[in-house]
Amino acid sequence: MPLLTPDIPFGQPAFSLSSDQIATVIDLVCRGAQEAQGDITPGMLEVPTTMIVRKAIRRVKKGLSLTNLEVRGEHELENMATKDASILGRIDITLKFLHQFGNEDAYVAVECKRVGAGLSTLNSSYVSSGVDRFVTGQYAAGHEWGFMLGYVLALPVDSVVQSINKRLQKSYGDLAKLTPNTTHKLSLAILEGALAQKNGHTIRMKHIFVDMTSAA
Repeated sequence: MPLLTPDIPFGQPAFSLSSDQIATVIDLVCRGAQEAQGDITPGMLEVPTTMIVRKAIRRVKKGLSLTNLEVRGEHELENMATKDASILGRIDITLKFLHQFGNEDAYVAVECKRVGAGLSTLNSSYVSSGVDRFVTGQYAAGHEWGFMLGYVLALPVDSVVQSINKRLQKSYGDLAKLTPNTTHKLSLAILEGALAQKNGHTIRMKHIFVDMTSAA
């Protein structure tokens, strides 16, 4: 079970994550995706799949007795630059650690997308409608870390990673290149890259791919 340790403050502490907290996010996401598989039916679309995964993550968190973080539902980002009720976007899954409580701009963002070998439209959307929201700062502006969760509908995962990696580098340069550096027994692959946000800040990204071929 992941252990949580106090943060070492640097930069904006509410936006930072310790190595143990990163490991906790990965563990919860992978376990939750695994537990959710029995409730996901073939042909199920992205939104209901994510709702089931999110509920499973909450059950896993409760089972592990992790009381120092919250798993939240779809997180609406309000457009603070205007006085109207406009919404900048909705992040699929957010987590909040104790050191982030009290700061509405501090959270852990997990954006979920379906992908698959030979599924070029979905793989393209992973970048253009998922990763790009971190680049623009629409999601996780100024944060140290962001997370993408890929529901793999068709194997092999290496083909998926190659396709997405090519698109990332073409769109955002060498900084976005995916490199393996973490493993989890319930994931197909976990890779890391980085992105230059429009405000000049660099955000590091974890890309987690899980097996959802049963939902294809």
